[in-house]
Amino acid sequence: MIPSVLNMPRQPRDLKPGYCYHITTRCNNREFLLYRQECREVFLYAIKQAQEKFDFKLYGLCIMSNHVHYLLEPKAPNDLPKIMHWLNWYTAMCFNQMLGRTGHFWEKRYFSAGFPSSDHARVLNTLRYIHANPKTAKMQHGFFYDFSNYGSHERMTNDGITQWHSAFLSLGESLEDCAEAYKQFCNRYKPKEKPAKKSSWGGRLLAKMEAAVKTKRKKAKTSPGQTKLSLPWEQYQVLNCPEIQSIARTFISANSYPISGSP
Repeated sequence: MIPSVLNMPRQPRDLKPGYCYHITTRCNNREFLLYRQECREVFLYAIKQAQEKFDFKLYGLCIMSNHVHYLLEPKAPNDLPKIMHWLNWYTAMCFNQMLGRTGHFWEKRYFSAGFPSSDHARVLNTLRYIHANPKTAKMQHGFFYDFSNYGSHERMTNDGITQWHSAFLSLGESLEDCAEAYKQFCNRYKPKEKPAKKSSWGGRLLAKMEAAVKTKRKKAKTSPGQTKLSLPWEQYQVLNCPEIQSIARTFISANSYPISGSP
């Protein structure tokens, strides 16, 4: 008898000393629950709190509308599940309150790919993949994005949360050389094309059903993420915090698209 896939145990994570981890967490049902600026600012605050609590190194970060990418190195291998559990628990609690929703905010299991931190080629490829997410999603023309740390690499700025990996620092004899080399490395990036979706009777039927549901939703109540909050955003306790605003301003100013005439 062939064992049921549903009953198969999850594969244990590859936790080893000296490893980096490319982590991806997605919103439940891949909903666009992180599209609000305020949510992403709170996310930066949560990451900063997690760093102080678990003392891990964060090399890459990109907060998209429905998922988040990290490249991090825990202080001890067994810290990784603790870091992600705390981050997902804390942010889910905040965002459900802010968006007036209940239930699971994140998918149950986050993606994790570990590899030696000494593998500079893989570190750089992973960083580039993370930083290319907004461009690949056609949100940006280039790599600069307020909620990724690409800008801190090209402009050599300190965003208060992330740091440079030794792989980046080995790209040149000076920081300026490293920044230019990484910029050119990113500009050569070509994302892999996703395979075209196969059309089938079931798929066509599902598309019609989804269209019917969307039409119905226009007349029905909006989803929790779209409903107006009973209080203005600034009156929520989690947002009424100068520390959140300070952490967000530092990160965004270090990584945002450079304005003409700015350093």
